Amino acid sequence: MPDSISWRLATVAALRDETPTVRTFTLRIPGWPGHRPGQHVDIRLTAEDGYSVERSYSIGSEPERAGEIDLTVERIAEGEVSSFLHDVVVAGDRIEVRGPIGGYFAWDAGLGGSLFLVAGGSGVVPLMAMLRHRARVPSPPSASLIFSSRQYEDIIYRDELELLAARDDRLRIAHTLTRSQPSGWTGYTRRIDQAMLGEAVAPLGNGVRAFICGPTALVETAANALLRLGLPADRIRTERFGPTGT
Repeated sequence: MPDSISWRLATVAALRDETPTVRTFTLRIPGWPGHRPGQHVDIRLTAEDGYSVERSYSIGSEPERAGEIDLTVERIAEGEVSSFLHDVVVAGDRIEVRGPIGGYFAWDAGLGGSLFLVAGGSGVVPLMAMLRHRARVPSPPSASLIFSSRQYEDIIYRDELELLAARDDRLRIAHTLTRSQPSGWTGYTRRIDQAMLGEAVAPLGNGVRAFICGPTALVETAANALLRLGLPADRIRTERFGPTGT
């Protein structure tokens, strides 16, 4: 039986554009063992001449969807793998996948406590898996998401996030747009800071579990701010990547 460290062939079942530069790939994976929200996979691309390259991508879908996962990938300028995925891959193609991987940055409703999520850009992907899982369980815990994007058009999962919040009065979602805002914008207009985090985390009460994912500067700022606000270090989980300007 395949395990999480074995490579297996996944079939691209569907593609969906989330923003002008971000696309979701639904992969159907025979023998997929299931995952916890927050985990990631490795994918491997191999050329005809044998050249091979690997990258890690967070899983965006909830574990309740059996046999398939969603990978939401931002197209990075001169990014070898992300450019190939965006420019070449079509439904029906096959891609090597290994996973799920990681346990530190993982959450499920059984852990208890309220959920506080902080995202910058494509850092929202593993947090979206948590929110989608949360929406599928009975009596979900209270949750808040602060999501930093450059502009309105860059908000990944924008419509779905709005729908999740509209359906659930125990879920609060706050956006901040750091570069430009549309007319009539009522959200935040600055980078994530301690005051913003304090406003969002206070209603969640004690027992909060925080997950922060995004560019390194954002993650460090948010984690340090939450410590100053009194959240215990063992209740803060972080995952970071290179700068994207959020």
